[in-house]
Amino acid sequence: MARNTQVAADHHAPPVTRLLAQFVARHPSRGWSDAVEREAHRTFMNWVGCAVGASQHETAEAALGAVLALQPAAQAGILGRRERVDMAGAALVNGITSHTFDFDDTHLKTIIHPAGPVASAALALAERTGSSGRELIDALVLGIDVACRVGNAMYPEHYDRGWHITGSTGTLGAAAACARLLKLDEQKTAMALGIAASQPIGVREQFGTMTKPFHPGAAGRAGLMSALLAQHGFTASAKALEAPRGMMQTVSTKNDWSQITDELGDRFEISFNTYKPFACGIVIHPSIDACTRLRAQGVKADQVERIELKVHSLVLELTGKKEPADGLQAKFSVYHGCAAGLIFGRAAEDEYHDNVVNRADMVALRRKVVATVDDTIDEASADVTAFLADGQRMHVFVEHAVGSLANPMSDAQLEAKFTGMADAVLGAARCRELVAACRGVAKAPDLRALVRLATPA
Repeated sequence: MARNTQVAADHHAPPVTRLLAQFVARHPSRGWSDAVEREAHRTFMNWVGCAVGASQHETAEAALGAVLALQPAAQAGILGRRERVDMAGAALVNGITSHTFDFDDTHLKTIIHPAGPVASAALALAERTGSSGRELIDALVLGIDVACRVGNAMYPEHYDRGWHITGSTGTLGAAAACARLLKLDEQKTAMALGIAASQPIGVREQFGTMTKPFHPGAAGRAGLMSALLAQHGFTASAKALEAPRGMMQTVSTKNDWSQITDELGDRFEISFNTYKPFACGIVIHPSIDACTRLRAQGVKADQVERIELKVHSLVLELTGKKEPADGLQAKFSVYHGCAAGLIFGRAAEDEYHDNVVNRADMVALRRKVVATVDDTIDEASADVTAFLADGQRMHVFVEHAVGSLANPMSDAQLEAKFTGMADAVLGAARCRELVAACRGVAKAPDLRALVRLATPA
């Protein structure tokens, strides 16, 4: 009886598939504040830098090898590579590389990395169709809004069930962005969202493997294909998101529809996007920040007898790997993050190379970190005490880590992060040209020149 009552009540869900389709198809170009526009450009630049930076990684080589086996048409570029592939393949590979370092943007309310699927699909399609930079930025803002609003409605229950929310909502965001670029009407945009709703991608069991960055890439590819199918008349349920057996009620026990409908078109979720100063899971960042502060206060690794770390339970649930074997696993080790912060004063991609992860001093310091759960501490905070050999205790409490909404990275810090990843791939001069192109992308007549700059000379 209870089950039947639940199904009956679910029929009162608002028509969110239609409402989101209307929003994507009808919202005016540049219909948001200067602050939203700035964040869209910061999001795009951060995404490009992450994708270029990881373009030579073994994950990229493996993914590109699989795509090239399909003998794709040369429609779109791979950022940081000379190869050109079909636009769906480009969406896949660029989505993979943008997330390989775990250094991409984060919508903190949901832990979604929205640019991975949305920008990957949108840039590949925009390059193929000759869309302008203005059209790309419009599509990015709207696509990210769709993905993150659906994420808001389902988080945290959907994530707690084991879904990698970046992939599961990213298909919708990518479909929305591509529908906008294709100038689909409201009806066909609803079909694109409906097709994408049958393709949620990614489970958290894959964290620490190459398949984690596959999730945003595959979501980007799926969203792009959903929009192309809809463009050609392919149909789907007009209630694919909200129906009792639609996507959202199938993959989550929580569905707060107001998170989708409230202030739709007035509040933009890209405003809540953040950028990582550390190349690992976002919940580790406060602990790393604390250890970099201890280092700045003069604490040296060889002085440390023990580091006591108090964190929210989610930190150990997601990043409790005590003995990571390689760089991918270390991105989910708060112990490694603390060691990197104290020894190097940073935790960029270099600190997650396999040889660094297995260095004797890193292993020894990781083993001195004692982490305990204290749920009075917010998941965005950390309490760290270093016990030194001379009897001193050095304590740091981080309420808002660098890179958070309350303590955001500056434009200069973002540019330094970009060049730190991309200089080695493109060369310093070309990298700086690419930064300038990303900063002014909305003024570009098309995206082809920007993609050429992201290709090694």
